[in-house]
Amino acid sequence: MCGIAGIFHCGTIKPVDPVRVERMCDVMAHRGPDGSGVWTAPGVGLGHRRLSIIDLAGSPQPMASADERAVITFNGEIYNYRELRRELEGMGAEFRTDGDTEVILAAWQRWGTDCLSRLHGMFAFAIYDKADRTLFLARDRFGVKPLFMAMLSDGSMAFASELKGLMAHPLLRREVDPLAVEDYMAWGYVPDHRSILKGVEKLPAGHFRLLKHDAEPARPQQYWDISFAQRHKGKAKDLEAELLHHLRQAVESRMVSDVPLGAFLSGGVDSSSVVAMMAEASRDPVRTCSIGFDVEAVDETSYAEKVAKLFATDHAARIVSSDQYDALDELAGMFDEPFADGSALPTWRVCQLARESVTVALSGDGADEAMAGYRRQVFHHHEERLRRLMPESLRAKVLAPLGRAWPKMDWAPRPLRAKSTLMALGASGAEGYARAVGAVPPEQRFAIYGSEMAKQLGEYRAEVPFMEMMAKAPARSGLDAAQYADLKFWMPGDILTKVDRTSMAVSLEAREPLLDHRLVEFAAGLPEGLRVKGRQGKYLLKKAMERYLPDDILYRPKQGFVTPIAEWLRGPLQAQTRAIATSSALARTGWFDKGQLSRMAEAHISGRSDNSRLLWQLIMLDKSLERLGVS
Repeated sequence: MCGIAGIFHCGTIKPVDPVRVERMCDVMAHRGPDGSGVWTAPGVGLGHRRLSIIDLAGSPQPMASADERAVITFNGEIYNYRELRRELEGMGAEFRTDGDTEVILAAWQRWGTDCLSRLHGMFAFAIYDKADRTLFLARDRFGVKPLFMAMLSDGSMAFASELKGLMAHPLLRREVDPLAVEDYMAWGYVPDHRSILKGVEKLPAGHFRLLKHDAEPARPQQYWDISFAQRHKGKAKDLEAELLHHLRQAVESRMVSDVPLGAFLSGGVDSSSVVAMMAEASRDPVRTCSIGFDVEAVDETSYAEKVAKLFATDHAARIVSSDQYDALDELAGMFDEPFADGSALPTWRVCQLARESVTVALSGDGADEAMAGYRRQVFHHHEERLRRLMPESLRAKVLAPLGRAWPKMDWAPRPLRAKSTLMALGASGAEGYARAVGAVPPEQRFAIYGSEMAKQLGEYRAEVPFMEMMAKAPARSGLDAAQYADLKFWMPGDILTKVDRTSMAVSLEAREPLLDHRLVEFAAGLPEGLRVKGRQGKYLLKKAMERYLPDDILYRPKQGFVTPIAEWLRGPLQAQTRAIATSSALARTGWFDKGQLSRMAEAHISGRSDNSRLLWQLIMLDKSLERLGVS
């Protein structure tokens, strides 16, 4: 795992200052503390920070091919590189190293952009082909590894693994995109189709980009997509066996490492399944780690310990204080863009614990998106059935107005908290699901925007790209479309961003076996009844794992990392909560109605209402603006 950066001149050839590339890399030293390198040629410069995982001494980067025609800087892991190496050697390729980096170079030289379909893994890389004078940028299928890009005023394109790498370039403009603020307020993160800074792009997951010195920059091209359009046929038991095969294959391929390797273990279905497969494949005890909280209601360490004992792992657990609000500035610095997922802080803590004993850790991320494990997906599946039974006129004229009028009662018993369900049923399936995924609904956002911000946004609403993605999804049902949007929109912007930044902040490589593309492609073809049954999501995965895991691990209610944000905002962060409306960097932008923010803050502090989600997003946006130094 590493950090990469570079500069490429489009439409002309100008010298590239190696010191400039070096500075772009050095601000990402946390991604690669084991080594660094810069390579330049007329019109191009590539930089690299290395975290050594495979071929510890033999694969420095940027790396030239054996014939010196091509040069690569690469972030990630290719899990099938040994098989590819043997295939390429059979075609006459020669190798000087034992790692995966040189295999990518040889694959590019043999197959061109078609090499991407052969690479199994997580990656973001840049290859400069001297003969064709072409820069080839690529990102893995799901967007596990990030890649930011920006066209600069001197005609060059700069790219980097993190936004801070681009910000080290003096020509990068630091002007906030108001559409990105709207996106962030809706979702709690800036999705991959946008960046907080105008002029900055993210290479989309499953895409590549070819740039030439003598041409205008080409747009990204898609090389892979996930389809829910087909259904597997066969008996449930046969599909269960096939699922287990893919799961074993995915986990075993990600256990290749020349440095200590372990796993995150929360005690939930996904991480426990990964640990079970690791224990089955390993002669030595698997190293596992988990963190708990000093609040019993949200502490899951007992479940993690149960799984650790079941598979005799070398387990490390730590109880951390729930009062970690003093780490927020450091957390904001990891993400560069505003990021308000409350689980980022505990994810960072478990990465810190893992790094004390391992350099690589396998996670359980991806199963919820791929196999319908989120409660919102299960609800959406059932809501879609109700939508089909109800006339559209009834839903639009009765349920939608009733939902708008229904009070928001987060404190009440669940049967009385009908507002979100009524709003969802009164809308289309895509609109209803966008509301379920989103952090702050449009009516609440626009109630606090200032007049100038509302004017800049015009008719734009952050939910529209999400709904369009669902409408165009290669899908047969509402559940299919919801999962597709989760995999393509939610996961790269939120889940994978969170894991990448928090793990790389401590120089830890996180691997996601449940995002093996063959496993996900198989899961996408499962009949709906094998994904959702009653109130159970991930149904077939749970059935398959019954031979490994007890029912109280498989079928207990889903619980994620929880932080006591509402209490922080009323207690130790009370001053920051009030400052949002008056003296903060956010207040000085004029984007929000200060009176509305002040009333909302005071209502929360007094306990009259719970505005913690919205206030938390505003505080994290404020901290991001301070660090970005934007206008």
